[in-house]
Amino acid sequence: MAAKDLHNGGASGVLFTDRRNFYIDPQVVKELWTDVTPFTTVIANKETRNVPDPVFKMFEHRQPWVEQTFKANANPDNAAAGAECSSAFAVDTIKGLSSTPDASWLGLVCEVWSESDHTNKTGTPRGVVLISVASTTIKYKNIGNATIDPAEDDVFVVVGNAHGEGGYSPEAWSDDLKVVYNSCQIFKNPLEITGTLLEASLRGESSELARLRMQKSQEHKIQKERAFLFGLRNGGTGLGESAYADGLIGSDVDETFADGGVTGAAYDGAHTGTAGSGAGKVRTTYGIIPAILNYGASSGEYQNYFTCSEASYTYSNFVDDMEKIFQYVPTSGVKKAFVGAGALGYWSKMAGNSGFAGNNGWSVNLGDMKRDALGFNYRTLETPHGMLQMIPTPALRGPWNKTMLIVDDDNLFHSQYRAPMYQTNIKTDNAYDGVKDQYMSDEGIGITNINSHSLIKIVA
Repeated sequence: MAAKDLHNGGASGVLFTDRRNFYIDPQVVKELWTDVTPFTTVIANKETRNVPDPVFKMFEHRQPWVEQTFKANANPDNAAAGAECSSAFAVDTIKGLSSTPDASWLGLVCEVWSESDHTNKTGTPRGVVLISVASTTIKYKNIGNATIDPAEDDVFVVVGNAHGEGGYSPEAWSDDLKVVYNSCQIFKNPLEITGTLLEASLRGESSELARLRMQKSQEHKIQKERAFLFGLRNGGTGLGESAYADGLIGSDVDETFADGGVTGAAYDGAHTGTAGSGAGKVRTTYGIIPAILNYGASSGEYQNYFTCSEASYTYSNFVDDMEKIFQYVPTSGVKKAFVGAGALGYWSKMAGNSGFAGNNGWSVNLGDMKRDALGFNYRTLETPHGMLQMIPTPALRGPWNKTMLIVDDDNLFHSQYRAPMYQTNIKTDNAYDGVKDQYMSDEGIGITNINSHSLIKIVA
C-alpha cells in the first residue's frame, strides 16, 4: 500500500512531534517564586560580619540607669514631714541598682508610687531620701512637707541622689556585661549531571548545568532563610541548652568553651567520601523566631511575644502592644516587620471599613505597596508609637502564615565564618564521567538584646 501523499491532506507523526515549534521563547523559564529570601537579604545588606570562630559571642549591656526602682517587701512605717521612718523594712524586685541594698544606695532620692492605682504618694514637692541600709533592709527620711504613708508592694522610683556639703563619696557599684552567643551552620546544596548531558543542546535552558546552578542557588538561599528564621542552635555532640537567664540568647555557663563542640574534634572529621561516615560535629544556628519564643516574654512590661485573636483584638490592644514593641527603637526610628500573607491580609482588613473587633470605628493607617532599594515589596503600617515596614516573606507559610516578625536591625546581623563559595568538580573518584558541584556556606545570624525584637501571632 502506497504512503499517503502529504500534499493530499495526509498527516505525519514527524510533523506533530519534531518539526513543529511549540515554544514561543525556548530559552526562558518562568519561576513560580521570586523574592524568596527577604529576611536574609535585608540583614546581610544591613551588616555582614566575619566571625573569628564558628561559635561566636557578643557583649550586650542593658543600661540599668534607664529604670532604677525597687518595691517594699513589707509595710513600711509612715513618716511626718522632715521625719525618718521609725524602723527598717525589706525590699525586693530591684531594677537598675546593686542586686541587694548596700552603701551605694545611701543618698538616693525617691518618689513612692502605688502599684495598685499608679498614684504618686509623695506628690509635689514631696520625696524621700535613703539614709540607712542594713543587709536587706532600708530606712528613709521624708524630705517633703506632708506625711508619707507607703504600703507593701509600693514602688520606690529613683529620681536622683543628694549628699551633704563636705561629705564623703558614697560606695561605688557597677553591673557587668552580658555574653550572648550563636553558631554558624554549614549549608551544602550539590548538583550533578553526566558528561553527556553537559554537552547536550537543550530548550528551556541551553545548558542544563546553568539551569541546575540557578535552581540550587535558590534552594541554598531559601534553606538559609528558613534556618535564620526557625533554626535551633546546637554546637555539636555534647552541647545541650544551657541555663538561660535574663532573657538572653546565651549563658556564660559556656564561657570556657568546655565541651560544647567547639574544641578538638569540632574541627575534625573523617573524610571518607561515604555519606554519614565519620563526619565531624554538626553545628546549627539559632533562628530569630525560636529565640524570641524561648527567651523573650509573653507578658509583663518587657513583653515581646503577642497573640492576637481575630475575633476580639481591639484598637486598645493594638496601642498597648505597639507601646511595648517600640519601647526599644532603632536609630532609624523604623522597625522592619516580616509578614506571612495571612498577617498582611489581617492588617489590610484592619485598615479598611471593618476596623478592629467590636467595629468601633478605629482602624490602622496602611500605606500603599512600594518597592525598596533591595527590590522587595513592602507596606508601611503606622502605629501610635512608631512605623513598621511590612515585607511579605514567602518562608512564613503554613502554621506561620499569620505571623509578623518585627526586628530591630541594630541588634541583628548576618554572621559569616567562611564566605559562600561555589565548589566545582568535587566528585573525582574513578574518572567519573560527569560533573558534581555544590554551593557551600558557613553562616548564621547574630542576635543581641532579644527584647528589642518581637513576634505577633494572629489566631482565629
